[in-house]
Amino acid sequence: MASSILHFHSQKNQEIIVVVVPFPAQGHLNQLLQLCKLIASHNIQVHYVTTMTHTHQAKLRVHDPFSFINNNIHFHELSTPFFKSPPPNPNSTIKFPSHLQPSFESSSLLRKPLSKLLRVLSSKAKRIVIIHDSLMGYVVQDFVHLKNAEAYAFHSVSAFTLFLFIWENMGKPFDIDANFLKDVPSLEDCFSPEFEKFIKSQYDYMKFNSGRIYNTCRVIEGPFLDLLSKEQISNNKKQWALGPFNPVLVQQYGTKSCHKQHKCLIWLDKHEPNSVVFVSFGTTTSFSNEQIKEIAIGLERSKVKFVWVLRDADKGNVFTKDHQSRKIELPKGFEERVKDKGIVLRDWAPQLEILAHSSVGGFMSHCGWNSCMESISMGVPIAAWPMHSDQPLTIFLVTEILKIGLTVREWEKREELVSASAIENVVRKLMASEEGDASRKRAEELGEAVKRSTEKGGASRKELDSFIAHITR
Repeated sequence: MASSILHFHSQKNQEIIVVVVPFPAQGHLNQLLQLCKLIASHNIQVHYVTTMTHTHQAKLRVHDPFSFINNNIHFHELSTPFFKSPPPNPNSTIKFPSHLQPSFESSSLLRKPLSKLLRVLSSKAKRIVIIHDSLMGYVVQDFVHLKNAEAYAFHSVSAFTLFLFIWENMGKPFDIDANFLKDVPSLEDCFSPEFEKFIKSQYDYMKFNSGRIYNTCRVIEGPFLDLLSKEQISNNKKQWALGPFNPVLVQQYGTKSCHKQHKCLIWLDKHEPNSVVFVSFGTTTSFSNEQIKEIAIGLERSKVKFVWVLRDADKGNVFTKDHQSRKIELPKGFEERVKDKGIVLRDWAPQLEILAHSSVGGFMSHCGWNSCMESISMGVPIAAWPMHSDQPLTIFLVTEILKIGLTVREWEKREELVSASAIENVVRKLMASEEGDASRKRAEELGEAVKRSTEKGGASRKELDSFIAHITR
């Protein structure tokens, strides 16, 4: 870390410095790195602060890494606290990634080095603005001792999910339309008891914050943003919906550019519009061999073209080389039989570019909020299969409220194997039925509305301008 502080000493005194502190899990790292880019584009110095391991992970996986070669973004690699990095358990009936808990717990050791960095940066600026993941409240708490510092909590989930969490935790402080609530899934088994305790331990540090930031926008979640701004919930603190953080106009990189085009994009170029389903379950899902076999058979029988990202869940340290690494087996001869219909990717895949490709007409997803925002902003409907955390609530938002998707499996049946025939049916329905077409039309309309909201005069652009004006006041 010392080198980045020394490097900073040589720069002239800054008016405003923004310090961004992500939580060490892929969806969180990525959303906040994208936000850095939005803020830095207003010629503001931004410092992205996490461990060395997680900085490398975020940079390695970010969409269009070349756009991050920006003089306004500084990366601080705090020395990585040691933590155990066990493999995921594919056979667990509760899908919460408990194997990541040691990594989550070790993040609290960043409090001291971060506090030191904040003091150095604070002496060089008129104002220091800390944007921290809501799960990093403990780590940033020492900002209160700096006269020129203010902090904003970033929430990585949908406004709908956050509203329900807070409203229920507060004992339902005001009435809302109870009709839609009767079908909302339970939160049972969404988190491990250890992680619930970890979340609760962050609450106390929120009271010093000046406001909240969300990766969503009014055209998607206006009513829920309004509910979150009610005095009982917001305590009159400010909030901004700055999403989508991901770019909404995605350049398809040609092979001539310095960015080598991914093989699946070359494959997608050969297929007609809306003919391919993209199948990917994020970075924290680990399926049993039995479930993988059912997915393979279901995709093959559906006769629908597909791109399937088949990888195990991330370990806490994604760079640990492990001899026991799981080799995921597919049914014998599967890849040979489907070679004209489908492609199986076993490594990191460029999700945003895949969703932006005209051949892709559907997305089978775990519905992490990052994936949903990317899918919505690209106008792609979702076959929703919740695994843990906020995903069951997000799926209710996607399928019942926004009506831009279909359910693969109800949360109530989370311990059951999803059969090949269920997968075959939902893929066919999403890609070639009236119901699927209606979802696609709504997804495309919502995607266009999101794109417009990021243009000059649009709702998202106005929120970003308002936030920038506020922190540079």
